[in-house]
Amino acid sequence: MKKSETPRSISPSGEVFALPGRREYSREFSRLRRLAASHRAAGREIVVVMGVGFVGAVMAAIVADARGRGGKPSKFVIGMQRPSVRSFWKIPLLNRGEAPVEAEDPEVARIIRRCVIEKKTLVATYVYDVLSLADVVVVDVQCDYAKHALGDVRKGWADIGALEESLEIMARHIRPDALVLIETTVPPGTTEQVAYPIMRKEFRRRGIASDPLLAHSYERVMPGREYVASIRDFWRVCSGVNAEARERVVKFLNGVLNTRKYPLTVLDRPIESETAKIVENSYRAASLAFLDEWSLFAERNGVDLVKVINAIKVRPTHSNIIFPGPGIGGYCLPKDGGLGVWAYRHIFGFEDDIFKITPLAIDINDTRSLHAPQLVRDALRNMGKPIAAAEVLLLGAAYREDVGDTRYSGSEIIVRKLSEMGAEVKVHDPYLDHWWEFEAQDTYPRPNYSWARFFHRQAPLKNLRLEKDLWGALKGIDALVLAVRHDQYLKLDPDRVVKSAGQPFAVVDCFCVLDDEKIRRYLELGCEVKGMGRGHIKRIKDSLNLQPSRGKAKAKTGR
Repeated sequence: MKKSETPRSISPSGEVFALPGRREYSREFSRLRRLAASHRAAGREIVVVMGVGFVGAVMAAIVADARGRGGKPSKFVIGMQRPSVRSFWKIPLLNRGEAPVEAEDPEVARIIRRCVIEKKTLVATYVYDVLSLADVVVVDVQCDYAKHALGDVRKGWADIGALEESLEIMARHIRPDALVLIETTVPPGTTEQVAYPIMRKEFRRRGIASDPLLAHSYERVMPGREYVASIRDFWRVCSGVNAEARERVVKFLNGVLNTRKYPLTVLDRPIESETAKIVENSYRAASLAFLDEWSLFAERNGVDLVKVINAIKVRPTHSNIIFPGPGIGGYCLPKDGGLGVWAYRHIFGFEDDIFKITPLAIDINDTRSLHAPQLVRDALRNMGKPIAAAEVLLLGAAYREDVGDTRYSGSEIIVRKLSEMGAEVKVHDPYLDHWWEFEAQDTYPRPNYSWARFFHRQAPLKNLRLEKDLWGALKGIDALVLAVRHDQYLKLDPDRVVKSAGQPFAVVDCFCVLDDEKIRRYLELGCEVKGMGRGHIKRIKDSLNLQPSRGKAKAKTGR
């Protein structure tokens, strides 16, 4: 872009928006100040939500949808987003009543449109001055964990720079009596040890004698069909730096969330609620990592881990045990434990090493996906085919079933490793149109953050595009990887699949997609079948008295 050109922000759909010029800032603030004054006159609290991304956009709408006495709107919400090339497009979309996030939950689009277009209780802006209008500021600024090695979380650090910058900006603008609610998942100790000193110092510079009113309450957002409900209709934990902050955050959350049915848990200090979020997700991650080693045991000793888990789940105390799949994904579980490990050393200054299980669990989960390409290699080898130049179709890019969220997806690691091993990879996912981790891997999620940095031969993956036609994508494949339990994949008929491929192929089941009947049928059709944690497949094959396939048999499509 030439210096004379106006910077532009491009939405995921390709729509182009020019970033605002210097003169537009004052006009924008004047407009919002008038709007805020009219809403305040109507008895509404003014809320600024910092960050209108995955959590912030929906949280902003939920707050804007809140009703007070008589069923009238009780809040006016201003969603605030930095006017960067990367994310400015979210602002005009939100102001049109369109969701800046993709969601399987139709309520996301409905609630945003209702608040923006009908109730007019939600707007979005890029002007930091609106912070001066706020009674409450909700902070949803992304806090990531940067990993410098795959499978070694200790060689990483908590990326809290954007949060620290946002806190400084807030402290320069907000009224002394404004409540600042940190909703972002942060390293334990952040609210008291990082946010409080930053804001207090800025308050003193402004001549403000009082201390900032800081609170913490973490979200438990679940992407999928219950997106809105996972924020509004779900249990919350909260805390404040002092009694006044605790009282204020309890009052605020009671006014915007369904706390009658899902009561708040109020803790004494922010470090307790911060730790609760980290432990909550680390516990889940550790249980999945634990099952990884038993998955390998099962494969090597003729055991079907799926049947073992189902047998255990009969016991009520163990009913939540789940199959680990090809690693864990989503935004929280792969990183949150690392935030805790980092905080112990870099916020609190301890030099001893108390953490053993938490970092090990993250490392195991980060690398579990590498096993799937090994199974593809071995299955192809049994068919007399090399993995180099093999045509591999992966079904499922999302991190779990029936969602379109690819953040830290185990499937990404599978694709990258297969590409490194020389395979030609195609991908299908019914919930996705783009896979930005590949299409924009030089810049997404930001420069030098892509998982591509851990693998060889990754440049061609920038050209990876998701297949629209599943049946067309199957034609001529050498291997099929079942990576996600999307409903569509659970219903696939082996006969039709093999017929569409035109030849037998290697099948690798990463996530217990296949039952025994389908495994048997794929074997009967001349395919080689392997599965993560599915050690009983050899027993099924032996029962059929089949010789190892050499990739030359013709597919039998009749039963």
